[in-house]
Amino acid sequence: MSRQAKHWGSALALAFTLIAPLAGHAATVLNFDDLTDGMVPAQYGGLDWSQSFLSFSDPMLFPAHSGDRLVATDWSATNDTSSIRFNQAATFQGAWFSGYEDAAVSFALFYQGQQVGSSGLLKPGSTPAFLASGYAGLVDEVRVHSAAHSGFGMDDFTFTAAVPEPGTYALMLVGLGAVGFFARRRQA
Repeated sequence: MSRQAKHWGSALALAFTLIAPLAGHAATVLNFDDLTDGMVPAQYGGLDWSQSFLSFSDPMLFPAHSGDRLVATDWSATNDTSSIRFNQAATFQGAWFSGYEDAAVSFALFYQGQQVGSSGLLKPGSTPAFLASGYAGLVDEVRVHSAAHSGFGMDDFTFTAAVPEPGTYALMLVGLGAVGFFARRRQA
């Protein structure tokens, strides 16, 4: 095998080593079980919860879908202040809810300041039920809308971080190729 072929082989192996972890993004599920009662930390789970979300455990009123802890907006929350902001664009699958039936919940989904989607309406009950986002595109903010804020508990908030576009991979391969080319020329 020629030296040039070895260099290209090494460059391609490095490229696939760097790309492989990005290709298999799995969904992240925040179950809140590691929190204590009180405000959700502002950057919990890599998301911005700094608005009005509280962590609590009350299996009699609001059973959790998994574990024993949920989050909810406080009584002073409004639809506009009940936002969860993503630090990087993601797809949002949905979350589980339990609570009072009159606290019907839905999601409003935003990307770059524009509303891009919304979910259906879910009337919570004593058994947790999943509310799907109803939108498969990228979002950077989710707002929890409710007829009665603090009348529900939310659990297992599920999202998947965005995977770079194919053009990003191509650009990275071109860059690695250029590095290999110049390294080869330097040795000659």
